[in-house]
Parts: sequence; C-alpha cells; structure tokens
Amino acid sequence: MTKKKVIPPEYIPDADCRTIIRDGIEYHEANDAMFTFYRRSMGELSPFFLALRDEKRVLGCRCNRCGLVRVPPFMTRCPDCNFAPTEPVEVEQVGVMNSTPPITYFATSMFQHMAPFGRGRVVLRGADTAMSINVYTTTGILVPGLVRKDTEVKVMFRDNRIGEIIDIFCVPTSELTGEQIEKKGLQESEIDWEAAVEPQLPEADEKGVTAYRETLKELRDIAAQMNQTERARKDIAGWKRSIRVKTTGGQFAMEIDDGQFKIGEKELEVPDFVMVCEDPRTLLDGLAYRGAITDSIITGKLWISKNIEFTTVFKLDRMARSLARAKKA
Repeated sequence: MTKKKVIPPEYIPDADCRTIIRDGIEYHEANDAMFTFYRRSMGELSPFFLALRDEKRVLGCRCNRCGLVRVPPFMTRCPDCNFAPTEPVEVEQVGVMNSTPPITYFATSMFQHMAPFGRGRVVLRGADTAMSINVYTTTGILVPGLVRKDTEVKVMFRDNRIGEIIDIFCVPTSELTGEQIEKKGLQESEIDWEAAVEPQLPEADEKGVTAYRETLKELRDIAAQMNQTERARKDIAGWKRSIRVKTTGGQFAMEIDDGQFKIGEKELEVPDFVMVCEDPRTLLDGLAYRGAITDSIITGKLWISKNIEFTTVFKLDRMARSLARAKKA
C-alpha cells in the first residue's frame, strides 16, 4: 500500500500573500502554518481497530454479568454492573440505522474527498448499542430520504485499511445481492459502484428540442466567459474530467482540462461520469449563478452517476461564483 502523509500535499497552501480590503483599509495577508504532529495510542480499544484492519471483523465487549454487548467496545468494565469485567465478542456485519443520518455535502478540506456522506449510528445484529459510521450509496449521489431510521445496512471494508474507524462504512442492503449481504468482510472493490441506474427521461417534443438548442448556446457562451476569467480557470486548475450530460431535448459533453472548460455536442466514448436532468436550464441556472448545481442534486432535479464526483460539482459551482464576481468587479 502506498504510504500517505498525515497532511496530504494538496491541503498545503502555497507560500503566498495578498492584499485584502476591509472597511476601505488595505491589509497585507500572508499564508503561514503551525505544526503539531503527535502519535496517539488506541489503548484498550486496540483489539477493535486491529480486528477491522487485519481480520475484517467487528468486535464488541460483552459484560460477564448482565450480558450487554457494547459496540464499539469503549470500555473493559461494565458501568451498569459495578464495573464487572467484559470480554470481547464478535458481532454481525448487518444492522439497522437507529436514526435518519444527516448528509454532509460541504465538508472541511480534510474530509472533502469523502463527501457527500451520511453520518449515522447503526445497531448491528448481536449488539445492544449503536456504532457511529459513514453511510454511502451505489445509486449515484446520496440524497435525503434514501437512508432513514430502521433502514437495514451492511458494513463494508475499505481495500486499504489503516486501523481507524474510516476503514469501514455502510450501504443499504437493498442495493446488494443476497450473497454480498451474507459475506463477512465484504470489501468496497467487490461492489459495482458504476452500476447506478440512470433516471428515465420523457420523450422530447419540438418545444423541448428548441429549449435544448437555446440552452446549449447559452452554456457555450458561459464556458467561453469562464475560460477568459482567471479566477474561474484557477478553480479547475489541475483537474480533468469528461462528463456526459443527458437532457430531454438532447445530450452534450462538458470537458474540464486543467483550467479549460468546454461544452459541445460531442460523443464521449468513456466519460468519467454522467449527469441527467430533464430540463437543461437546471444546469444553465447553476453555471449562470442563478442557483447552485449542488442544490439541484439535493432536490432531485439533477442526477449524477458517481458519488465520488461531488468534488467536480463543487468546482463547477465555484466557477459560476468566480465568473459572477468577476463581472461585478
């Protein structure tokens, strides 16, 4: 496994400075840093994390007196039984959510690569307490209502595990086969993350085709303006993506290529991901900064095929904001 730094290089800002204006006064601002690196022991929780990393098992602790099973095993003695000793016990890897998990779309820089994700608590079979865990879906972007209280979920294991709670996550069992549900230690690579079913679009009438043509022209104009705006180009610097966009009136391609943004009727053989929206003006409103592409996804007006591509959506929204600011300057 390739070793990673505690702070990934992409999170470290350039040695740079700028002038900012507050209340009509200029201030000089420079990037700086504080360093605090340390090692931390998992202590008595070590068996739990080692079992995740090395054995793909989920452990709890069972009180020798009352039999209560706590997951994760956050103590070695039971507080309800005058601190009677506990023993490690393995629990199953299927359970139910004990509440509807909130969804994080805009994460801090350290967790941005994981978004969007739900964060909830699951009660696994054989456990009496709930374990905090991230929730994902194989159906595209995780949206409100997809995972609720009492939704049955399956614990999944990362391919590259380091002995932390992020080594595991869960997905609804309704998205898995019976064999996958039963398998202990199911890994993320054993799931087809690209099998999301695209929404069906209605047949286009003449009015719909006309609207598509007009919208596509406006989208091309916006892309050209973004390419002439330094701030917008910086938003996609170093980023490359090809996107197939399907709408009722027709489909087109959006291509991001290290600071350049192109929109046109081009057939992409193997796009990085797919966007589907009934009305192409939904995407136009986002790029024209009359709304947000992110909001369209959350409300179900726009569908994308891969959860991991939310970073690209975030960059598109930033480009729209940068262009709007440039026009005001």
